[in-house]
Amino acid sequence: MKMALTRSIFAISILVLSMMAITSAGGYEYDPNPYVEKPEQAEIEGLHYTRLGIQGLIFCNSRSKITPIEGAVARITCLANDEHGYEAAPFSILSDATDAKGYFFATLSPSEVENFSRLKECKAFLELSPSKTCNVPTNINNGTAGALLSSYRTLNKSKMILFSVPPFFYRSNSTKAYPNGY
Repeated sequence: MKMALTRSIFAISILVLSMMAITSAGGYEYDPNPYVEKPEQAEIEGLHYTRLGIQGLIFCNSRSKITPIEGAVARITCLANDEHGYEAAPFSILSDATDAKGYFFATLSPSEVENFSRLKECKAFLELSPSKTCNVPTNINNGTAGALLSSYRTLNKSKMILFSVPPFFYRSNSTKAYPNGY
């Protein structure tokens, strides 16, 4: 009798545990259209500014000497969504040539992106060095991989959002290449 009672309790326990496992597994069935919440991305949407500005510096790193390059150009490449929310083809603009201190500045106005309702991501790249002796781009501060435009400040008087990128560097042909761009 004791053994029959023990077997009954064991069978009931197994049955209860099985039912609990089946119940707790509910909601894991296949859904052909699952809702996945997308992580928030840094977007420049709804801000009432008329222009975006991008600034930075371009230098020559030749041996132990760092000097500004006058006349160098940076490229700004952006990804955007179209008016229907689909990813559009990337587009690029070039900065003005750097001044004697290596400073570059580029602007992006709404007329240049009229077909896009939302910028998703922009990066700045080294594009051109006019120097015959210092024209090998490096990846210091992502000069060749692209420096992501992430933090910005607003210039209320000029109605501009201003992004700053870290300094970019070219090296001379005779300078030994640095591993990983450094």
